[in-house]
Amino acid sequence: MLNVVAPDAARALAIVEGELVALIGENRKMVIFPLDQVPEMARGRGVRLQRYKDGGLSDLKTFMAEQGLSWTDTAGRAFTLTLNELADWRGNRADAGRLAPKGFPRSNTFGQVRANGNGEGR
Repeated sequence: MLNVVAPDAARALAIVEGELVALIGENRKMVIFPLDQVPEMARGRGVRLQRYKDGGLSDLKTFMAEQGLSWTDTAGRAFTLTLNELADWRGNRADAGRLAPKGFPRSNTFGQVRANGNGEGR
């Protein structure tokens, strides 16, 4: 269960399918860090996943290190980057990140269902 008090809103939902988390902000900056850096909270106000100067979280995805990070662009082309190719985006939870890799969609999404702030997917 997720309890959110206005003006805060749920920004992205993801099924946990790996040991790494990739986040992209509205500012097109991406950071990748181990899932074990995200504390499991019984109750609370949440934790900072990525630092933003402007904007906020656009999307997130979990993935297995050996499978790499994959996404589909608006033309339907699939991209996959290995962990070695993602070295520039690896960091720690709450880092600002770096600009998204070449070929990442302008929609700033990994191509999965996202929350629209009222509990419904877009």
